[in-house]
Amino acid sequence: MKFVPLMFSALLLSTAMTTPAHAIDFQSVGAEPAILYDAPSEKGRRTHIAPRGMPVEVVTTYGDWSKIRDAEGKLTWIMTKMLTPKRNVIITAANAKIRASADDNGAIVFTADKNVLLELTDPVSTAGWLKVKHRDGQSGYVKATDVWGN
Repeated sequence: MKFVPLMFSALLLSTAMTTPAHAIDFQSVGAEPAILYDAPSEKGRRTHIAPRGMPVEVVTTYGDWSKIRDAEGKLTWIMTKMLTPKRNVIITAANAKIRASADDNGAIVFTADKNVLLELTDPVSTAGWLKVKHRDGQSGYVKATDVWGN
C-alpha cells in the first residue's frame, strides 16, 4: 500500500515531463469593438470595451468564451467569436524605431509612440526583431522588446 502513492507520483511526474508546453496564443479583437466581462457570460459585469485590433493573449477557452490577458496584464472574458487570429502588436516603448532591416544599423522607416497599434506581418522573430506594418502602409522591423502581443 505504501508503494501505490509513490508509483502514482512517478507516473504523474513522467507524464508531466513528456507533455509538451503550450505556446502562448496571441490573437486580436476583430473588426468591431468588443465588450469585456468579468465572467464567461453576458450576465457578467461589463468591465470595459476593447477597441478593434487590440492584441490579446488567450489564456483559456470555455464554451463560446475566451479568458484573455491584455497588455496591462488584466484578465477578462470575451466572446470567442469577437477574436481574430490576425496578429497585431502594441508599442510599449516610449519611442520605438521601425527600421528597414532587422538590425540596429538599419535605416529608420518611421517611429511609433507608446500604445500605437501595428500589424504583425511575420510572426517569426528574426534575431529579436519583428516585421510589422502601420495602417498607413509603412512597414519595417521593430525590436521584439519594444512591443507586446508577440
